[in-house]
Amino acid sequence: MDIFKEKEIREQVTISKEALTEVEEAFRHLYKGQVSQPPVIRVDVPEHRGETDIKTAYIPGFETFAIKVSSGFFDNPKKGLPSLGGLMLAMDSETGVPKALLQDNGYLTDVRTALAGAVAASKLAKTHIKSVGVIGTGMQARLQVEALKLVRSFAQVHVYGRTQEHAKAYKRDMEEAYGVTVQIESDVENVVKASDLIVTTTPSTEPLIQAEWLHPGLHITAMGSDAEHKNELSPNVFEKADLIVGDSKSQVFTIGELHHAAEVREEDVTELGAIVHGDALGRTTDEQITVCDLTGTGVQDTAIANFALRRLSR
Repeated sequence: MDIFKEKEIREQVTISKEALTEVEEAFRHLYKGQVSQPPVIRVDVPEHRGETDIKTAYIPGFETFAIKVSSGFFDNPKKGLPSLGGLMLAMDSETGVPKALLQDNGYLTDVRTALAGAVAASKLAKTHIKSVGVIGTGMQARLQVEALKLVRSFAQVHVYGRTQEHAKAYKRDMEEAYGVTVQIESDVENVVKASDLIVTTTPSTEPLIQAEWLHPGLHITAMGSDAEHKNELSPNVFEKADLIVGDSKSQVFTIGELHHAAEVREEDVTELGAIVHGDALGRTTDEQITVCDLTGTGVQDTAIANFALRRLSR
């Protein structure tokens, strides 16, 4: 069994158009029903604000399927450690023999999650946007902006963070890395009202975005909720949305934002893969309000793991 460390994985896998295509195709496979993807397994460690998820999926035609273990321990920054971590085990699709261990410390999960946000934005955000709003200041808040640069041009970022210290560090880093102007906002409402596209990236358990703040043309990608107790959007946000999209209907109603939206029915939600495949429409006018609920799927993990292995084996 090959063992690959984080350093070499980072050298071979970046947020790129090639990786974006792999993640986009994963959503197509999921929608077409050609995959075997079991429900997410989660272990909660409440006394340390921690959780560990296990996700996997088999996609026919792929040399391996990934079994991904992903941890989020949200007090870790106080200890000088990253919040997220994990690894992926690639199993041979023909024999079931473990083929490779990707000791990425959660890096591949970060990449595929950011790219999923870019896929959603490419189908649901206005073609021409001026500003992006980001709720949160952690790793995903940074990578989502990097991935968005693959599908949209923008010069302004509005950010809200829990502490001024983190927000100032985010502003400094993002302006230096991506040449954008970052405006630190004092509350979430200001971010919403100033932005054409918003990404929420927090483990919040209480709604951060309220429906009365939404405006025509806005797109929201909510990717922080991947457990029943997490909630970044007020349920009435969906009542104002013209188009509601989810990565997986079987997940968004159990662990996503839509878990809290009792008035939304399954038939009201379009799967992202249906739009990618061309069986459903994304945004059709600049006035629509669109919302995408991303919970993270096993097909994304298998797709990015196979992509990484091809690059690492060259």
